[in-house]
Amino acid sequence: MQVATLTRYPVKSMLGQEVQRAVVGTTGLESDRWRALLDPTTGYVCTAKHPRLWRRLLQYSAAVRDDRVLVTTPDGETIDAEDPRLVETLTADLGRAVELRAQRPAGSSVERPDPEEVLAQGVDAEVEAPTLEIAQGSEGDTFVDHSPVHLITTATLDHLGVEALRYRPNLVISSDGEPFAENRWVGRELHVGEVVLRPTLPTPRCSVPTLEHGGLPREPRAVTPLMRENRVDVPGFGVLPCAGAYAEVVRGGTVALGDAVSLR
Repeated sequence: MQVATLTRYPVKSMLGQEVQRAVVGTTGLESDRWRALLDPTTGYVCTAKHPRLWRRLLQYSAAVRDDRVLVTTPDGETIDAEDPRLVETLTADLGRAVELRAQRPAGSSVERPDPEEVLAQGVDAEVEAPTLEIAQGSEGDTFVDHSPVHLITTATLDHLGVEALRYRPNLVISSDGEPFAENRWVGRELHVGEVVLRPTLPTPRCSVPTLEHGGLPREPRAVTPLMRENRVDVPGFGVLPCAGAYAEVVRGGTVALGDAVSLR
């Protein structure tokens, strides 16, 4: 197995930045999920997991240049995250007040409707949106969903026939093995170049993969096969459709495209 792509997502729920090489520490890839929007009305972190409110974020992209987060709007304008115009632009576009945060407040949560209900009723329907505390598997203050690193294999992606970016992984690992092999990696050590990861959970899937991502249209097939073929009992979360895995960092270092990946 090898590292096929490396991606960081400097702002939660925005499109990310592919890189050739990445420093990986205990909080994951450097600059990954480094910023997030907060809804000051509810106190929840803004995420496209709640598509009725926040799916528009997937039309924005974020990148890091010289330790600065730069956000490109759907109109093609690039704005420094520290520029007050960014929050003004997002508030006007989203139709709701937002704040940009650089550190995750303790107990931060998101609203996460059931993806099956969203598919059945539509992205604009007012469906029940249970809350979920994020970063339960991370000791850092970034805005990861659970553990610091998120990965998926090409075997899983090829089986599903869906673009990798819909699942928002940090690492895509080229593999000729069986789809959904990531389920069985939990608790083992994954050696990626000089980095050692330990998968912690299969990745439960929300509505995000089915939504528009930049120029990509909606794609229900990003989740529907998982509902039939890969419902997994995820400790602490229930039986859910999954693809990929979250992982904690056992040993940090640098990862580069083409690095060998082995499971031990």
